[in-house]
Amino acid sequence: MAKLSTEELLEQFAGLTLVELNDFVKAFEEKFEVTAAAPVAVAGAGGAGAAEEVEEKDSFDVILEAAGDKKIQVIKAVRELTSLGLGEAKAVVDGAPKAVLEGANKEAAEKAKATLEEAGATVTLK
Repeated sequence: MAKLSTEELLEQFAGLTLVELNDFVKAFEEKFEVTAAAPVAVAGAGGAGAAEEVEEKDSFDVILEAAGDKKIQVIKAVRELTSLGLGEAKAVVDGAPKAVLEGANKEAAEKAKATLEEAGATVTLK
């Protein structure tokens, strides 16, 4: 496998969206058991605007506050958003307030919130 130079790596990072960059940073952290400080700094070198956006809160928890009166639809929505089985999804809904998604990016968190609210649930993002 050919080794990429620093400049080639920066060009690759510059072509990523913030969502793709966020996914890369998480994978990098897991692979090398480090914090995001170094990868974010490298990504920031590709464009100052990107660094400022990454420094904003980019990880959200989707908290199910209450299922409302359409509990079955909310359980279906929880299953749709997660890899949980029926029993586990029901336990999340019954145990509200409970986190449905943790550490989700802003786009995914807002989409999950909209899906759950459409089903009749009360949801907050933290």
